[in-house]
Amino acid sequence: MESINSILKKRVLIIGSNGMLGQKLTDHFMGRKNIELLCSSMENSSFQSEISYKKVNITNKIEVKKLILDFFPDIVINAAAYTNVDKSETERELAWNINVKGVENIALFTWTIDGYLIHISSDYVFDGLKGPYSEKDKTNPISYYGRTKLASENALIASGVRHSSIRTNVLYGPTKYGRPDFVKWVIDSLKGNQTIRIVTDQFNNPAFIDDLVIGISKLSEYQKEDIFNIAGQEVLSRYDFTLRIADYFGLPKELIVPIETSSLNQPARRPLKSGLITLKAQTELGYSPSSIEKTFEVIKRALKL
Repeated sequence: MESINSILKKRVLIIGSNGMLGQKLTDHFMGRKNIELLCSSMENSSFQSEISYKKVNITNKIEVKKLILDFFPDIVINAAAYTNVDKSETERELAWNINVKGVENIALFTWTIDGYLIHISSDYVFDGLKGPYSEKDKTNPISYYGRTKLASENALIASGVRHSSIRTNVLYGPTKYGRPDFVKWVIDSLKGNQTIRIVTDQFNNPAFIDDLVIGISKLSEYQKEDIFNIAGQEVLSRYDFTLRIADYFGLPKELIVPIETSSLNQPARRPLKSGLITLKAQTELGYSPSSIEKTFEVIKRALKL
């Protein structure tokens, strides 16, 4: 007979656990007594030890079926995605297979077991003409990546699965594995006396990874079925954000060269005047984004600077 503790436990499945967000989600859920956790990603093994882990390709319906039906999770968190915005313009089939068909597979089998699915979307579903945006504003993606993210949201609605989609932007914060986030890249570059070119005409409210994890955790608790914006306190240009990094960490601002997005000649268009209004998440989930300086304090401790 099952113990009372095992009956009360929630089974949580994190898909994309080796990614930047996935690592933080794993750290958050793995130490909780009322959680039975299973992690999965494309790699053969987990970046983090001492967790239950399964390799899965979300574009493979059979693999996704086995992953979900074998574990029978109460909550599925999909942090897996094809995120290379520029390569999405040429690698369209791959981007669509991961960001849309993969989500359809996850939704199908989560629906089959009446689980609850939390999906991570993006501000790239908007055109960036008149941000910051609320959840009710009209979507109009201007890149192929943005189209795949909007299509993933629509696929979830069509599937009938109980779910929420979280829209976020410019995720930053320290992680142990993988490429450095934007803040660490700026710190390393300026410390190395490298000149960096930063755009002045892209506006966002960067999302601190720890804040996003807390928002996801609250959604997993309340299991609301809707779209929620989860991002930072302040809307500012990428250039101004970089200056704030340099100021806080005492780095040379003269190495930061202001440029416009058009000078980069990137294959994919970017939503310029973006950002996400988080009032709904604050009201309904009790979400409270940290100040930029507070997040830098956490980063400083994590990087031992």
